[in-house]
Amino acid sequence: MATIMPSKRAAQAIAAVLALAGVTIGGVTYINGVPDDVVLASTYLVEPWEGEVLKAYLDRIAKPPVWTICAGDTKNVKPNMVETPKGCKKRLQTRMTKEFRPALVKCIPGFNRQPLSWRSMMDSLAWNIGPDAACNSSAAGIVNVAVKKGNTPDYVASCKAATLYNKAGGRVVIGLVHRRENGDATRIGEGELCMSGLD
Repeated sequence: MATIMPSKRAAQAIAAVLALAGVTIGGVTYINGVPDDVVLASTYLVEPWEGEVLKAYLDRIAKPPVWTICAGDTKNVKPNMVETPKGCKKRLQTRMTKEFRPALVKCIPGFNRQPLSWRSMMDSLAWNIGPDAACNSSAAGIVNVAVKKGNTPDYVASCKAATLYNKAGGRVVIGLVHRRENGDATRIGEGELCMSGLD
């Protein structure tokens, strides 16, 4: 299993989101209507790794190929569609808030009470591999089993388990290895962020 390490840059990203003015409703902190874990995941994980493509393109790696725009968004995307950077951020955060995060809340007991960095890693994982796959992942399973037994989850093991999802088209992709683990020179990795928020 991968060696993932906390980092100063990931800790700074977490601190930057925690410093934003938010409103807590039902145990969830919202920043301008967006859950704090979605803000952290979209800003520091999804956008940097997915990139921002303002004109729709046909993603041929997907089976079947699918029209895609912005940071890997495929919902209601048509050929020749064009988006703005602000529109891309809104698309991403809206879908994560209304579709992907609720799926995680439903399948992971006590999701809202888990550490911010772990929730953000799971949000990013769900965006990349799909919410069903994320819910059925070993990363979710480790936490689910502990919560159901009334034990404290082994978040370190969960962060590491998420690094196993590094394949596309049946083979390991180095970009996904970096995304799942410790990132690269300019981008924070999911595992790196996850570990950086655990005390």
